[in-house]
Amino acid sequence: MDASFTHRRPVFCTVVPPHLLDRIARSSDPRRADLAQRTLERDSLLRTRRRVSAVRGLLPAPGAPVSDEPNRTIHDAEHGTALPGATVRTEGGPAGRDATVNRAYAGLGATFELFLKGFGRRSIDDAGLALDATVHYGREYNNAFWDGRQMVFGDGDGELFLDFTVSLDVIGHELAHGVTQYTANLDYYQQSGALNESMSDVFGSLIKQFSLGQTAQEADWLIGAGLLGPAVSGVALRSMKAPGTAYDDDELGKDPQPATMDGYVRTSRDNGGVHINSGIPNHAFYLAATELGGKAWERAGQVWYDALTGGELAPDADFADFARVSAAAAAARYGDGGAEHQALQKAWSAVGVPLAG
Repeated sequence: MDASFTHRRPVFCTVVPPHLLDRIARSSDPRRADLAQRTLERDSLLRTRRRVSAVRGLLPAPGAPVSDEPNRTIHDAEHGTALPGATVRTEGGPAGRDATVNRAYAGLGATFELFLKGFGRRSIDDAGLALDATVHYGREYNNAFWDGRQMVFGDGDGELFLDFTVSLDVIGHELAHGVTQYTANLDYYQQSGALNESMSDVFGSLIKQFSLGQTAQEADWLIGAGLLGPAVSGVALRSMKAPGTAYDDDELGKDPQPATMDGYVRTSRDNGGVHINSGIPNHAFYLAATELGGKAWERAGQVWYDALTGGELAPDADFADFARVSAAAAAARYGDGGAEHQALQKAWSAVGVPLAG
């Protein structure tokens, strides 16, 4: 690994976007409004702390072998906010009675497995980085996040959101932010930020598909399926197949994601709409993957991984930049003008980001 990757700008990334929590904070239900406001305040505090702290990528000693096995540690915050919390399960340890701990452990393993077997990547940094997670963070905390060092999961409030370990793609989504951190390190603002979020949705979905052995046609292409509580009218946080349709609810509002550039949202909120406009590259990936068929991680996913990790993306890359780099990655791996390159041309054109030539 290049020495330039030893220092990465920390980004605090949550799976539930601020615009959705803002909406809930205006609820007529005092309890829901209070929980959303407390989550927003906690997220804001954590985000500020990440901006003033440095993250050092852990590199192995020269010549040291990098393991093909994960190194997982699960901690329990016991409803507090001090990290990492008490150690409750380590690599190879037996499953316990706490289903949340067991799901977090399994999710870290599934993420490690997809990146290793699908792309030959050894953990988040490709150098065997230990995978740490904390569960039972806060009280009725309605979010999960990657803080630049580890995963953290709230338990949800039981009404709008359930335990944040219930969706494998949510676990994968947050850990994939770490992969982006150690590779292209996309700026978390406007289109580069939306790409950052989209990379996590893409790989989060691929982790679930890989774990279930699904083809692109069999996958649900939902992010956070099973996470929404019984009080919500919706199926997930986001849909890659049909952005804008994941939920339509009195408390959460209507899913605001666009599927194409015609619906691109210009806003100063949420770092320039990073969780909203990510629907556009998300949909491009879905279209490319289903056009190619088969297992999505084998060709479409490989192209996305090559584009993310190949060193050609600037931190401030926009959608057109990624479309160009992904097309070049497809040509380099599969040949110019092949089925993969044609699928990418068709997908990016369909979402309003046509490729030159």
